[in-house]
Amino acid sequence: MSAYILFDNLTVTSPEDLETYKSQVAKVVEKHQGKYVVLGGKTRVVEGSVTPSYLVMIQFPSFEMAEKWYDSDEYKDLKALRLSATTSTGVIMEGLPV
Repeated sequence: MSAYILFDNLTVTSPEDLETYKSQVAKVVEKHQGKYVVLGGKTRVVEGSVTPSYLVMIQFPSFEMAEKWYDSDEYKDLKALRLSATTSTGVIMEGLPV
């Protein structure tokens, strides 16, 4: 069953560090069989009071593979860089079978 990680980058505190992160993260995502399905873009809130800023969604073949990527040694330093460069939220969610 596929899984998705949804991040919302609410604020950027270090644009330079975020650019460094962005230049390196895609190859680590790909190595773990992930693929970007949302990378920013226009949003429209149709229910509730959520205020998305910059949404990023990555699809993985399974929940376990999404967790493995997020907790991997390859992503560890990049994750720390992103967390120091932004205020963000993130959630891993199970999806439909691929």
